[in-house]
Amino acid sequence: MLTLHTAPLLRLTADGGSQPEHAVLVGGDRVEAVGPLADLEAAYAGVRVRRWPGTLGPGQLHDAALPAAPTPRERVHALLRNGVTAVLVEHLADPALRAAVDRGDLLVLPAAVSPTLRVGARADLAVHDADGVCLVTVVAGRIAHRRA
Repeated sequence: MLTLHTAPLLRLTADGGSQPEHAVLVGGDRVEAVGPLADLEAAYAGVRVRRWPGTLGPGQLHDAALPAAPTPRERVHALLRNGVTAVLVEHLADPALRAAVDRGDLLVLPAAVSPTLRVGARADLAVHDADGVCLVTVVAGRIAHRRA
């Protein structure tokens, strides 16, 4: 099933500028298209559209020790609440923590890379409000966190 994720602003890279009225088309766990919302809605008539407030951009990389919490699952959830979709392998020496990260389907990377939204890439997205609060985290095309 295809889903079109859109927000008032779309940030293509973690450090880049934002584009107004753009969207990301997700099919399964992959980005199928990125572009102007009107063009994607016309090309994919009838597609499910998720309109989010704030700024939609790539999921974030967490490049430090995971937050403290009572359980590994809660440590991973703390990441998701912040829009994190990838962690560095060097912070996952604890097998229980690694298992929780794997169950959450977060990317485990050997080195830091700048997150981007591009066609063919894994659909890892995050939406943040004007204050930087994460509203939604999408991991491999599925909503893993949604602020109530």
